[in-house]
Amino acid sequence: MPGKTVKVLFLCGHNSARSQMAEAFLKEIGREAFEVESAGLELADQINPLVVEVMKEIGIDLSGKSMQRVFDLFQQGRLYDYVIAVCDAAKAGKCPIFPGVCKRLHWPFEDPAALEGTWEEKLEKTRLIRDEIRQQIEKWIEELVKEGTLNR
Repeated sequence: MPGKTVKVLFLCGHNSARSQMAEAFLKEIGREAFEVESAGLELADQINPLVVEVMKEIGIDLSGKSMQRVFDLFQQGRLYDYVIAVCDAAKAGKCPIFPGVCKRLHWPFEDPAALEGTWEEKLEKTRLIRDEIRQQIEKWIEELVKEGTLNR
């Protein structure tokens, strides 16, 4: 894959939190080296307000971002180099098998929708999840560069 755009799909339960953050970070950090999308097994009514707020704190606005169903992308015959599940193992097992050659990765992150506590406590936990996702993206890009998949 050296010299070509790496196509990535991030998957999670509702495409309202973790997959949206991962997509935003890979677009920001990876820039033109990646074509990136995110999708969910089902769709929530909106992007999680906790996620919108903590991403806005670092200059990324997800408030108007649309959500996609993974099965719609699957039915369209979309092809990806990497399909990365960012949800828990049980949900990751429900993700469809995409046609074509792709590498499947699993990066389980806690779900902001399942957090408990006051709004401020949930915000603080969502910030931690956000930062974990960003660190994983940065680490993965470094790995791709080292293995020669990505030119930097």
